[in-house]
Amino acid sequence: MLAVQLQRHARPDLACAAVEVPEPGAPAPGEAVVAIRAAAINPADLLIFEGRYPGPEELPAFVGIEGAGEVVAVGEGVDLAPGDHVLSLGRANWAEKVTGRAEQFIRIPKSLAWRDAAQLKANPPSAHLMLEDYIDLQPGDWVVQNAANSAVGRHIIRFARARGLKTANIARRPALIEELSALGADVVVTDDGDVPAKIRAAAGAEAPIRLGIDAIGGDATLALADTLSDGGTVVNYGFISGEPCRMSSYHTVIHGLSLTGFWLVGYMRSTPRFEIEAMYAEMARAFEEGVLISPVEAEYTLAQTAEALAHAHAEGRGGKILLTPNGPL
Repeated sequence: MLAVQLQRHARPDLACAAVEVPEPGAPAPGEAVVAIRAAAINPADLLIFEGRYPGPEELPAFVGIEGAGEVVAVGEGVDLAPGDHVLSLGRANWAEKVTGRAEQFIRIPKSLAWRDAAQLKANPPSAHLMLEDYIDLQPGDWVVQNAANSAVGRHIIRFARARGLKTANIARRPALIEELSALGADVVVTDDGDVPAKIRAAAGAEAPIRLGIDAIGGDATLALADTLSDGGTVVNYGFISGEPCRMSSYHTVIHGLSLTGFWLVGYMRSTPRFEIEAMYAEMARAFEEGVLISPVEAEYTLAQTAEALAHAHAEGRGGKILLTPNGPL
Protein backbone atom coordinates (compact mmCIF):
# COMPACT_ATOMS: atom_id res chain seq x y z
CA MET A 1 0.00 0.00 0.00
CA LEU A 2 1.01 3.66 -0.30
CA ALA A 3 1.87 6.13 2.45
CA VAL A 4 3.31 9.64 2.20
CA GLN A 5 6.77 10.16 3.61
CA LEU A 6 8.56 13.41 4.42
CA GLN A 7 12.07 12.81 3.12
CA ARG A 8 13.68 16.24 3.50
CA HIS A 9 12.74 19.79 4.36
CA ALA A 10 12.11 21.65 1.13
CA ARG A 11 9.35 23.15 -0.95
CA PRO A 12 6.35 20.90 -0.10
CA ASP A 13 6.02 19.24 -3.51
CA LEU A 14 9.72 18.35 -3.40
CA ALA A 15 9.82 17.34 0.27
CA CYS A 16 7.45 14.36 0.21
CA ALA A 17 6.92 11.17 -1.74
CA ALA A 18 4.33 8.40 -1.73
CA VAL A 19 6.18 5.16 -0.96
CA GLU A 20 5.21 1.51 -0.83
CA VAL A 21 4.87 0.11 2.69
CA PRO A 22 3.59 -3.24 3.99
CA GLU A 23 -0.10 -3.72 4.65
CA PRO A 24 -0.95 -3.53 8.38
CA GLY A 25 -1.09 -6.82 10.20
CA ALA A 26 -3.84 -7.88 12.58
CA PRO A 27 -4.31 -5.23 15.28
CA ALA A 28 -2.99 -5.98 18.75
CA PRO A 29 -5.23 -5.68 21.83
CA GLY A 30 -6.31 -2.06 22.21
CA GLU A 31 -5.55 -1.21 18.57
CA ALA A 32 -7.61 -0.47 15.46
CA VAL A 33 -6.84 -0.39 11.74
CA VAL A 34 -8.48 2.40 9.75
CA ALA A 35 -8.72 2.82 5.99
CA ILE A 36 -8.28 6.57 5.40
CA ARG A 37 -10.91 7.83 2.99
CA ALA A 38 -10.04 11.54 2.88
CA ALA A 39 -7.41 13.90 4.27
CA ALA A 40 -7.20 17.66 3.85
CA ILE A 41 -3.85 19.34 3.25
CA ASN A 42 -3.45 21.79 6.11
CA PRO A 43 -1.22 24.91 6.05
CA ALA A 44 0.59 23.44 9.06
CA ASP A 45 1.52 20.41 6.91
CA LEU A 46 3.18 22.72 4.39
CA LEU A 47 5.10 24.54 7.13
CA ILE A 48 6.27 21.21 8.59
CA PHE A 49 7.57 20.13 5.19
CA GLU A 50 9.48 23.41 4.88
CA GLY A 51 10.96 22.95 8.36
CA ARG A 52 9.14 25.98 9.80
CA TYR A 53 6.71 24.26 12.17
CA PRO A 54 7.01 21.52 14.84
CA GLY A 55 7.08 18.15 13.15
CA PRO A 56 8.94 14.83 13.13
CA GLU A 57 12.31 14.99 14.86
CA GLU A 58 13.91 12.48 12.50
CA LEU A 59 13.54 11.99 8.76
CA PRO A 60 12.27 10.19 6.81
CA ALA A 61 8.93 10.17 8.60
CA PHE A 62 5.32 9.48 7.69
CA VAL A 63 3.11 12.56 7.81
CA GLY A 64 -0.35 14.08 7.47
CA ILE A 65 -2.20 16.01 10.17
CA GLU A 66 -5.74 15.45 8.88
CA GLY A 67 -7.40 12.15 8.15
CA ALA A 68 -10.81 10.50 8.41
CA GLY A 69 -11.70 6.96 7.51
CA GLU A 70 -13.46 3.69 8.18
CA VAL A 71 -12.48 1.09 10.76
CA VAL A 72 -11.55 -2.17 9.04
CA ALA A 73 -10.23 -4.24 11.97
CA VAL A 74 -10.04 -4.01 15.75
CA GLY A 75 -8.10 -5.77 18.45
CA GLU A 76 -9.39 -7.12 21.72
CA GLY A 77 -10.86 -4.60 24.16
CA VAL A 78 -11.61 -1.86 21.63
CA ASP A 79 -14.85 0.16 21.77
CA LEU A 80 -14.96 0.51 17.99
CA ALA A 81 -16.30 -1.83 15.31
CA PRO A 82 -15.50 -2.46 11.66
CA GLY A 83 -17.54 -0.03 9.58
CA ASP A 84 -17.38 2.80 12.12
CA HIS A 85 -16.38 6.18 10.70
CA VAL A 86 -13.61 7.85 12.69
CA LEU A 87 -11.38 10.88 12.85
CA SER A 88 -7.70 10.08 13.34
CA LEU A 89 -5.86 12.17 15.93
CA GLY A 90 -2.46 10.86 14.80
CA ARG A 91 -0.06 12.84 12.64
CA ALA A 92 0.78 10.23 9.99
CA ASN A 93 -2.59 10.00 8.27
CA TRP A 94 -1.66 10.26 4.60
CA ALA A 95 -1.74 6.52 4.00
CA GLU A 96 -4.14 3.96 2.65
CA LYS A 97 -4.42 2.46 6.13
CA VAL A 98 -3.20 3.47 9.57
CA THR A 99 -2.89 1.42 12.75
CA GLY A 100 -3.07 3.01 16.17
CA ARG A 101 -4.26 2.77 19.73
CA ALA A 102 -8.03 3.00 19.90
CA GLU A 103 -7.81 6.32 21.75
CA GLN A 104 -6.16 7.79 18.64
CA PHE A 105 -9.54 7.59 16.88
CA ILE A 106 -12.80 9.44 17.55
CA ARG A 107 -16.05 8.08 16.20
CA ILE A 108 -17.89 10.50 13.89
CA PRO A 109 -21.37 10.31 12.33
CA LYS A 110 -21.68 8.15 9.24
CA SER A 111 -23.94 10.86 7.86
CA LEU A 112 -21.04 13.34 7.77
CA ALA A 113 -19.69 13.65 4.22
CA TRP A 114 -16.09 12.53 3.81
CA ARG A 115 -15.18 15.91 2.29
CA ASP A 116 -16.25 17.54 5.55
CA ALA A 117 -14.79 14.84 7.80
CA ALA A 118 -11.45 15.32 6.04
CA GLN A 119 -11.36 18.91 7.33
CA LEU A 120 -12.79 18.32 10.81
CA LYS A 121 -9.69 17.86 12.94
CA ALA A 122 -7.80 21.16 12.96
CA ASN A 123 -9.50 24.24 11.55
CA PRO A 124 -13.07 24.10 12.89
CA PRO A 125 -12.04 23.51 16.53
CA SER A 126 -9.35 26.19 16.26
CA ALA A 127 -11.92 28.74 15.08
CA HIS A 128 -14.46 27.65 17.69
CA LEU A 129 -12.07 27.65 20.64
CA MET A 130 -10.53 31.04 19.83
CA LEU A 131 -14.00 32.57 19.79
CA GLU A 132 -15.06 30.83 22.99
CA ASP A 133 -12.10 30.68 25.36
CA TYR A 134 -10.49 34.13 25.60
CA ILE A 135 -13.14 36.86 25.77
CA ASP A 136 -16.71 36.66 27.05
CA LEU A 137 -18.25 37.87 23.82
CA GLN A 138 -21.88 38.91 23.73
CA PRO A 139 -24.21 39.29 20.72
CA GLY A 140 -23.33 42.53 18.96
CA ASP A 141 -19.66 42.41 19.97
CA TRP A 142 -17.06 42.57 17.23
CA VAL A 143 -14.17 40.29 16.32
CA VAL A 144 -11.37 41.41 13.99
CA GLN A 145 -9.17 38.93 12.15
CA ASN A 146 -6.52 38.77 9.47
CA ALA A 147 -6.08 35.92 6.96
CA ALA A 148 -9.86 36.03 6.70
CA ASN A 149 -9.88 33.91 3.54
CA SER A 150 -8.14 30.99 5.24
CA ALA A 151 -10.17 27.99 6.32
CA VAL A 152 -9.94 29.09 9.96
CA GLY A 153 -10.93 32.63 8.95
CA ARG A 154 -13.98 31.41 7.08
CA HIS A 155 -15.03 29.22 10.01
CA ILE A 156 -14.68 32.20 12.36
CA ILE A 157 -17.04 34.20 10.14
CA ARG A 158 -19.62 31.42 10.17
CA PHE A 159 -19.38 30.62 13.90
CA ALA A 160 -19.51 34.32 14.80
CA ARG A 161 -22.58 34.87 12.63
CA ALA A 162 -24.34 31.92 14.32
CA ARG A 163 -23.62 33.51 17.73
CA GLY A 164 -24.79 36.99 16.77
CA LEU A 165 -21.25 38.40 16.73
CA LYS A 166 -19.98 40.78 14.07
CA THR A 167 -16.72 40.26 12.20
CA ALA A 168 -14.25 42.71 10.70
CA ASN A 169 -12.06 40.85 8.26
CA ILE A 170 -8.71 41.67 6.66
CA ALA A 171 -7.97 40.01 3.32
CA ARG A 172 -5.19 40.34 0.77
CA ARG A 173 -7.19 40.66 -2.44
CA PRO A 174 -10.08 43.01 -3.31
CA ALA A 175 -11.75 40.13 -5.15
CA LEU A 176 -12.40 38.47 -1.77
CA ILE A 177 -14.59 41.29 -0.41
CA GLU A 178 -17.75 40.12 -2.16
CA GLU A 179 -17.04 36.44 -1.49
CA LEU A 180 -16.46 36.86 2.26
CA SER A 181 -19.42 39.20 2.57
CA ALA A 182 -21.63 36.54 1.02
CA LEU A 183 -20.29 34.08 3.61
CA GLY A 184 -21.52 36.36 6.39
CA ALA A 185 -18.69 38.82 7.05
CA ASP A 186 -19.92 42.22 8.28
CA VAL A 187 -16.85 44.22 7.21
CA VAL A 188 -14.09 43.21 4.80
CA VAL A 189 -11.07 45.42 4.06
CA THR A 190 -7.84 44.79 2.20
CA ASP A 191 -4.52 44.80 4.01
CA ASP A 192 -3.14 47.90 2.27
CA GLY A 193 -3.15 51.44 3.68
CA ASP A 194 -4.38 52.31 7.19
CA VAL A 195 -6.16 49.08 8.06
CA PRO A 196 -7.33 50.09 11.58
CA ALA A 197 -8.79 53.35 10.22
CA LYS A 198 -10.66 51.47 7.48
CA ILE A 199 -12.11 49.02 9.98
CA ARG A 200 -13.13 51.71 12.45
CA ALA A 201 -14.72 53.74 9.67
CA ALA A 202 -16.78 50.73 8.58
CA ALA A 203 -17.64 49.32 12.01
CA GLY A 204 -18.09 52.62 13.83
CA ALA A 205 -15.66 54.47 16.08
CA GLU A 206 -17.35 53.18 19.25
CA ALA A 207 -17.88 49.59 18.13
CA PRO A 208 -16.80 47.14 20.88
CA ILE A 209 -13.95 45.26 19.17
CA ARG A 210 -12.52 43.19 22.01
CA LEU A 211 -11.01 40.18 20.26
CA GLY A 212 -8.38 40.10 17.51
CA ILE A 213 -7.39 36.82 15.86
CA ASP A 214 -3.98 36.77 14.22
CA ALA A 215 -2.59 34.18 11.80
CA ILE A 216 0.29 36.28 10.50
CA GLY A 217 2.47 37.90 13.17
CA GLY A 218 4.78 40.86 12.64
CA ASP A 219 3.16 44.16 11.68
CA ALA A 220 -0.16 42.40 11.11
CA THR A 221 -0.40 41.80 14.87
CA LEU A 222 0.24 45.49 15.44
CA ALA A 223 -2.59 46.42 13.06
CA LEU A 224 -5.00 44.27 15.05
CA ALA A 225 -3.86 45.87 18.30
CA ASP A 226 -4.44 49.33 16.83
CA THR A 227 -8.01 48.28 16.04
CA LEU A 228 -9.02 46.84 19.42
CA SER A 229 -11.00 48.54 22.14
CA ASP A 230 -9.38 49.03 25.55
CA GLY A 231 -8.93 45.77 27.44
CA GLY A 232 -9.05 43.65 24.30
CA THR A 233 -7.04 40.54 23.51
CA VAL A 234 -5.11 39.45 20.43
CA VAL A 235 -4.95 35.68 20.01
CA ASN A 236 -2.13 34.57 17.72
CA TYR A 237 -2.40 31.12 16.15
CA GLY A 238 0.01 31.31 13.21
CA PHE A 239 3.13 32.90 11.83
CA ILE A 240 2.59 33.25 8.12
CA SER A 241 4.99 36.21 8.02
CA GLY A 242 7.73 34.32 9.85
CA GLU A 243 8.16 37.40 12.08
CA PRO A 244 7.55 37.78 15.83
CA CYS A 245 4.25 39.30 16.89
CA ARG A 246 4.55 43.04 17.46
CA MET A 247 2.68 44.97 20.13
CA SER A 248 3.97 48.00 22.02
CA SER A 249 3.91 48.98 25.68
CA TYR A 250 1.47 51.70 24.61
CA HIS A 251 -1.01 48.95 23.78
CA THR A 252 -0.44 46.84 26.88
CA VAL A 253 0.04 49.58 29.50
CA ILE A 254 -2.13 52.46 28.31
CA HIS A 255 -4.90 50.46 26.61
CA GLY A 256 -4.73 47.28 28.67
CA LEU A 257 -4.42 44.97 25.68
CA SER A 258 -3.06 41.46 25.99
CA LEU A 259 -1.42 39.07 23.54
CA THR A 260 -1.73 35.33 23.90
CA GLY A 261 -1.23 32.26 21.73
CA PHE A 262 -3.39 29.35 20.68
CA TRP A 263 -2.17 25.93 19.54
CA LEU A 264 -4.67 23.12 19.08
CA VAL A 265 -2.05 20.53 20.04
CA GLY A 266 -1.71 22.19 23.45
CA TYR A 267 -5.47 22.13 23.91
CA MET A 268 -5.64 18.43 23.02
CA ARG A 269 -2.85 17.55 25.45
CA SER A 270 -4.52 19.31 28.38
CA THR A 271 -8.19 18.48 27.82
CA PRO A 272 -10.04 15.38 29.07
CA ARG A 273 -11.06 12.87 26.44
CA PHE A 274 -14.81 13.32 27.01
CA GLU A 275 -14.53 17.05 26.33
CA ILE A 276 -12.59 16.44 23.12
CA GLU A 277 -15.23 13.96 21.93
CA ALA A 278 -18.03 16.42 22.74
CA MET A 279 -16.22 19.21 20.92
CA TYR A 280 -15.78 17.13 17.76
CA ALA A 281 -19.43 16.06 17.90
CA GLU A 282 -20.32 19.77 17.95
CA MET A 283 -18.01 20.46 15.00
CA ALA A 284 -19.61 17.62 13.01
CA ARG A 285 -23.08 19.04 13.71
CA ALA A 286 -21.90 22.46 12.54
CA PHE A 287 -21.04 20.95 9.13
CA GLU A 288 -24.22 18.92 8.88
CA GLU A 289 -26.44 21.86 9.86
CA GLY A 290 -24.76 24.21 7.39
CA VAL A 291 -23.16 26.48 9.99
CA LEU A 292 -19.77 25.62 8.47
CA ILE A 293 -19.22 25.69 4.73
CA SER A 294 -15.81 24.61 3.44
CA PRO A 295 -15.56 24.05 -0.30
CA VAL A 296 -13.17 21.56 -1.85
CA GLU A 297 -11.27 22.70 -4.92
CA ALA A 298 -9.60 19.42 -5.91
CA GLU A 299 -9.00 15.81 -4.89
CA TYR A 300 -5.84 13.80 -5.55
CA THR A 301 -4.73 10.22 -5.01
CA LEU A 302 -1.67 9.45 -2.89
CA ALA A 303 0.26 8.74 -6.09
CA GLN A 304 -0.45 12.38 -7.03
CA THR A 305 0.83 13.79 -3.73
CA ALA A 306 3.44 16.06 -5.37
CA GLU A 307 0.77 17.61 -7.61
CA ALA A 308 -1.58 17.99 -4.65
CA LEU A 309 1.08 19.75 -2.57
CA ALA A 310 1.97 22.11 -5.42
CA HIS A 311 -1.72 22.97 -5.77
CA ALA A 312 -2.13 23.49 -2.01
CA HIS A 313 0.97 25.73 -1.92
CA ALA A 314 -0.28 27.98 -4.74
CA GLU A 315 -1.97 31.30 -4.04
CA GLY A 316 -5.50 32.17 -5.11
CA ARG A 317 -7.18 28.84 -4.37
CA GLY A 318 -10.92 28.72 -3.87
CA GLY A 319 -11.15 25.71 -1.57
CA LYS A 320 -9.38 22.87 0.19
CA ILE A 321 -7.14 20.31 -1.47
CA LEU A 322 -7.87 16.74 -0.42
CA LEU A 323 -6.01 13.45 -0.65
CA THR A 324 -8.20 10.39 -1.22
CA PRO A 325 -6.00 7.39 -0.31
CA ASN A 326 -8.58 4.72 -1.13
CA GLY A 327 -10.14 6.06 -4.29
CA PRO A 328 -12.69 8.72 -5.26
CA LEU A 329 -15.19 9.88 -2.66
